[in-house]
Amino acid sequence: MRGGEKVLAEFIRLLPDADVFTLVWKRGNVTAEIEKRVHGVSLLDKLPLARQAYRYYLPLFPIAARSLDLSGYDLVISSSHAVAKGVCVPAGATHISYIHTPMRYVWDNREDYFRFGSGRLWKRAALAIVAPYLRRFDRRTALSVDWFLANSETVHARISSIYGAGATVVYPPVDTDFFTPSSDLRPAGDYYLVVSSLEPYKRIDLAVDAFSGGPRRLLVAGKGTLGKDLHTRARPPVEFLGEVSDERLRDLYRNCRALVFPGREDFGMVPVEAQACGRPVVCFGEGGATETVVDGCTGVHFRPQTAGSLLGAVEKLEAMEWDSRAIRQQSLSFSRHRFRNSINAFFRAHVPFALSSNEHCYRDLLSADL
Repeated sequence: MRGGEKVLAEFIRLLPDADVFTLVWKRGNVTAEIEKRVHGVSLLDKLPLARQAYRYYLPLFPIAARSLDLSGYDLVISSSHAVAKGVCVPAGATHISYIHTPMRYVWDNREDYFRFGSGRLWKRAALAIVAPYLRRFDRRTALSVDWFLANSETVHARISSIYGAGATVVYPPVDTDFFTPSSDLRPAGDYYLVVSSLEPYKRIDLAVDAFSGGPRRLLVAGKGTLGKDLHTRARPPVEFLGEVSDERLRDLYRNCRALVFPGREDFGMVPVEAQACGRPVVCFGEGGATETVVDGCTGVHFRPQTAGSLLGAVEKLEAMEWDSRAIRQQSLSFSRHRFRNSINAFFRAHVPFALSSNEHCYRDLLSADL
């Protein structure tokens, strides 16, 4: 249940009669609330090992998206970070696309995806071959979208640059009712914290390098394809926790000295969750984190994107005083309540029939990259 899935969960709560279509359905990977709404999957789901190794079928993603049969629907909402916005929309239907990002790995973040890890050279070569085709698909299918929603100002700018379209910014929903400071507002603990999937573009290597062999303890929560490489790279006092429960994650946030967020994200829910627990954030000074973390007030930005620069930001943070209540207040701008209000306001303005509980002739569809 990462950011895209949390957005999808909010959409299906807002549209309780909606069906969900997805490229691949790996059962048990998301909440039962989402899974019970799955109505259809693409042809990709039937290919060998697709549920475990779907990334290797990237050249087939556009065909898979177009294979979804959405006939009979009046409203299509695509929750898209890859190809979901490229579905075939029925004639006369309204298409709203919530864009987490245009495909980063074919536009401007290719190096971040294949900087490390096994097979990176052949993967980089393969992507170079298919990238022109994927870029053409990405741009062409933007024409089928009636309204774009962007998950940040950063993504809004990318939609404008790549698709030549406008967008309404609706920040993703962070559960600030669950992620809260400890009741006793206890002082910071003795460790720094990374919460992330262990993938190349997350740049967890920077945090591992910055803290390895030093005096500061770093805990890393999460798993991913780079887990083995990062374990080999790290030295004490860096510790890997693997996947943790939501309750354990909340405790880790509450008791850390600060969250470390070294990657460039389009939005990034993790820094907001940490701030909701009253903890400051050390983050790379580009992308969505610059919209959620106020430099000098709720955290410290660092540039350039190097281990040395990150360590300098940590030292700067330690020399400052932090107000947990002010940090918590910043997070409330990105709450689930704000998301729901923003989406409802958008629907009232542009697709009021989607909110009508009395007009059962309308069927609503959600198409998502899961």
